[in-house]
Amino acid sequence: MKLIVVDIQNGIMDNRLYNFDVFIKSVTGIIDAARKNGVEVIYIQHDDGPGTGLSVGDEGFEIAEQVSPKENEKKYIKTINSCFGNSEFADYLNRSGDKDIIIVGLQTNFCIDASVKSAFERGYNVIVPGEANTTFDNDYMDGQTTYKYYNDMMWPERFAKCISVDAVIKMMER
Repeated sequence: MKLIVVDIQNGIMDNRLYNFDVFIKSVTGIIDAARKNGVEVIYIQHDDGPGTGLSVGDEGFEIAEQVSPKENEKKYIKTINSCFGNSEFADYLNRSGDKDIIIVGLQTNFCIDASVKSAFERGYNVIVPGEANTTFDNDYMDGQTTYKYYNDMMWPERFAKCISVDAVIKMMER
């Protein structure tokens, strides 16, 4: 089992995110439980390119302090929505032989959705903990509706096992 922490970066981490405080509490709890139970934590960072504020070298690119990686934890950079767009990450995960992956992070309707579906297509058992992904309001839906669309309707029974944070932590404790 591996925990994939996606795009929790300074440039997109603020209280405009739906259910922000609960999101932070959920993700930090999952990361702490993973470390405590020997589940590898892997970080993914999105690079939107020079001049965007979300590129290598920009403060916005850096992983948010609340979820800072430990020195020995792997970090991969991607330039497209799916984590699997980084071939080094995809190869590492494939070589590890682990088929159970937990995906948390930002943003529900972009990189989390793309990564969940890409992982599913590659034969992974995808686990999405409730309240451990979030997004902003957009021109079509508010953040809450977007979150519920994916977590309650789109992913369960199709692409991922969507379960509570407590259930995920119990899985890690086995």
